[in-house]
Amino acid sequence: MSLSDPLSIVNPISVVVVNHNAGHLLLQCVEASLEQAAQVIVVDNCSTDASMEALTSSVGENPRLTTYLARSNDGFAAGCNLGIELALHPHILFMNPDCILGTGALKRLSSVLLSDPSVGMVGGRLVNPDGTEQGGGRRAVPTPWRSFVRAFGLNRWSHRWPKLFFDFYLHEQPLPRSPMEVEAISGALMLVSREAIQDVGLWDEAYFLHCEDLDWCMRFRINGWKIMFVPDVDVLHYQGHSSRSRPMFVEWHKHKGMVRFYRKFFSHQYPGILMWLVRLGVWFRFGLVAARHWLKRYWSLMRGSHE
Repeated sequence: MSLSDPLSIVNPISVVVVNHNAGHLLLQCVEASLEQAAQVIVVDNCSTDASMEALTSSVGENPRLTTYLARSNDGFAAGCNLGIELALHPHILFMNPDCILGTGALKRLSSVLLSDPSVGMVGGRLVNPDGTEQGGGRRAVPTPWRSFVRAFGLNRWSHRWPKLFFDFYLHEQPLPRSPMEVEAISGALMLVSREAIQDVGLWDEAYFLHCEDLDWCMRFRINGWKIMFVPDVDVLHYQGHSSRSRPMFVEWHKHKGMVRFYRKFFSHQYPGILMWLVRLGVWFRFGLVAARHWLKRYWSLMRGSHE
């Protein structure tokens, strides 16, 4: 079936892909999306690789493809908001450029979104190349306590005291047989209704990278919108492909986003001293991650110098 064949359009959905140096995966992502969506929008956040050139030369003539070259890289959330401005359809799928839609994925996700007027956001099962499920596709909100439990390995006791030592990642639990409501899904794959966006508001651009998806999930639930996980939709996700060249840059923004997320949604629930300790814990964790990264890099250089 041709990418330009109108019969290939399954649903009136606009797909928004925010690209930054996704390489060859961007073209694969867009080609798979054009087979199923009425519109595919690629917002490029100042890529320095050849991903946009390869996309333009391969499918740039397709009338259902819209590309936008941002003047500056203001982050993932800002890129998504630019995509919303360009979207023409009532449902919008936000998807990472390292995700590849499976056959019929959009049709199935859309059917769940339309199954109940209170459903505002839907996601599928994110899988690794080996077919195993990734952790972000279905999860609970990582409250400060839940994050503490996971950071110190206390989730190993969840089978004995499930409420106290609950693990916010749900992918290790049995896969449900039908769509189930969850507290959060991954920003790598989010199908949302424009009605819900108009009610909840745009992505929070104060996040540069990471935690903006959790923020949106929190705001959807606060406004009464259901978030659904669809277990029979598998989407291949080459997780972290675009961020491998700048691991510490990504870790910095991830931890910075965590601090903002906790302050924004939990400062009214926890005493000030406890929130201060939470922030201290986040930055202490970043310090450990940074130290591990630099030690690994140092030993790699040392080994190379002795060869």
